[in-house]
Amino acid sequence: MTDEIPANAGGAAPSHQTAPSDRDVSISRSKAASESSEGPLERYVFTPPIDIYDDDNGLVLYADLPGVSLETLELQVQDNKLTIFGRASPIADSNAEVLHQEYEVGDFLRSFILSDNVDHERITASMNNGVLKVVLPKAPQSEPRRITVQTD
Repeated sequence: MTDEIPANAGGAAPSHQTAPSDRDVSISRSKAASESSEGPLERYVFTPPIDIYDDDNGLVLYADLPGVSLETLELQVQDNKLTIFGRASPIADSNAEVLHQEYEVGDFLRSFILSDNVDHERITASMNNGVLKVVLPKAPQSEPRRITVQTD
């Protein structure tokens, strides 16, 4: 899924404005196959919920990625496209019995098309307690300059 970041948001917001219900967010997934020692293993691919804020310095994006560690997180910008990929790992022992489960183990994937207003070289990210924070600074605006026209 790729969301476009409208120019009026300074560079980063999903193109759709309808808010999904809690059920849609937790169940919005597709199955992806990955390889394990026992053959193909199906994993869910979730669309993580995202909040985007605009301030004077640029945009700040927050993504909820429960169960994702820094070792299993990939964040990249290529061709004006910001992609977030995270692989969640089970928290409990494999022999533990699940009594109640709010989210399933799987992968998180989300992409955004960035506007030209974002300075790709100064993007920074941090992660704390399963929440990814991505700072998308505004690109410096070129100052207008007067061009002198000469005669031949």
